[in-house]
Amino acid sequence: MFPKKYSNLIFILIMGFGMSLLMTLIITYINTGMDSGYLDRFLKAWAVGLPIAISTALIVGPIAKKFVDKITK
Repeated sequence: MFPKKYSNLIFILIMGFGMSLLMTLIITYINTGMDSGYLDRFLKAWAVGLPIAISTALIVGPIAKKFVDKITK
């Protein structure tokens, strides 16, 4: 178990992982189709997309949370 103080960071990491995985799988399929080289193309694209997704989530997440807190009661 992780301490509760790390819950936001863990949430961001899991969301970045899951979203980048699904988006890269789908976008690679749409752009190039399914053939024998699909897995290699997907893994190459995901290797680029995963760190970008996590970095973006770490930056945008807290900003989005503050914005949502302001516009909701």
